[in-house]
Amino acid sequence: MKIEGIQGTGQPADADDEEITHGLTTTGLTESVVKTDELALKDFLVLVVDDMVDNTVLISLDLQQEGYRVITASDGEQAIKVASLTNPDIILMDIGMPGLDGLGAARKIRENESLQTVPLIALTAFSTEGFQIAARDAGFDGYLTKPIDFPRLHELMRRLLPIKRET
Repeated sequence: MKIEGIQGTGQPADADDEEITHGLTTTGLTESVVKTDELALKDFLVLVVDDMVDNTVLISLDLQQEGYRVITASDGEQAIKVASLTNPDIILMDIGMPGLDGLGAARKIRENESLQTVPLIALTAFSTEGFQIAARDAGFDGYLTKPIDFPRLHELMRRLLPIKRET
């Protein structure tokens, strides 16, 4: 399994860059974009998880403007409950949250048979290799650092949405 995303400080990578670090793939996201345009974005339900209300609102508004349906949770425990009840198509989750953090929540989500194939993207301020490795090990499929580069987020989501995880 590999994690796709942009490593670093939220700055865009060159479209041709590809680097593999400790099993994480960080790559320019313009290659092999899956044709989600054929699917209506309104058919996709996105769970956004962040303990900072401003971040949750900003991400939610952006995704709604793109046409996605959005639900939110403010911590890891709530994320597990909401995901179990709603079966989202993709989950965007902060790592650094009080209580059960994003890594712990991702592990529990992966234990739920009905959620094992749901793509998980970490949206976090943590840009170190250690956190990227921990995210991969916890079951995240993508990793983007804050501040969020929304065009890159949209492209990563399009790549992951139609894909079912290998279990």
